[in-house]
Amino acid sequence: MADDRTEHILDAALTAFCQYGYGKTTMQDVARAAGMSRAALYLHFPSKEDLFRAGSRRAHSRALGEVDTALTQQGDVLSRVDAAMAAYFGGLMAQISSSVHGGEVLDASLDVAGDIVSEAHAALVARLASALQTAAAAGEVQFSTSDATAEDIVLLLLAVADGLKKTSADPQLRQQRKALFLRLVHAGIAPLRQPPAEGNAP
Repeated sequence: MADDRTEHILDAALTAFCQYGYGKTTMQDVARAAGMSRAALYLHFPSKEDLFRAGSRRAHSRALGEVDTALTQQGDVLSRVDAAMAAYFGGLMAQISSSVHGGEVLDASLDVAGDIVSEAHAALVARLASALQTAAAAGEVQFSTSDATAEDIVLLLLAVADGLKKTSADPQLRQQRKALFLRLVHAGIAPLRQPPAEGNAP
């Protein structure tokens, strides 16, 4: 029951932060959205900062869960990594993207919960790199020809994905450019095919 109440409060807090922005949201606003007294709210969270951090931790935990699900799906490893990245960032943005205060909420995530954001990002990189390493062990990809590590590839993919969002407002164009980049990465880490032995040459 306590966990259900906490979830209810965090849902109400997210609604309030999206409605008013982090700076203008008060504990009274959250209490009102949660249908409880401010005194009762303080029994669960001693401050707005603690409340926001708890919400950030929950959001990132859920996003990482979506990553785990995406990585277990069928398909080549780069497609699964791409789907996992989309699930992670899509999950984090889904509830705030439609809010006029979405940018402020994102800024607050870095200011108030920067350590949580950093920990989750490190966990994301580790999960994606592990998927690439598993694929390399199975012979699906190799890194020796590109002189890169699995983590190098992941960090590059994340950087390009972030950059594409800033270079064009056209989602179709971004998708086309991303698809091209993924093809280039795939070509760079595809295992080299051994030439046929002379006696077996056609």
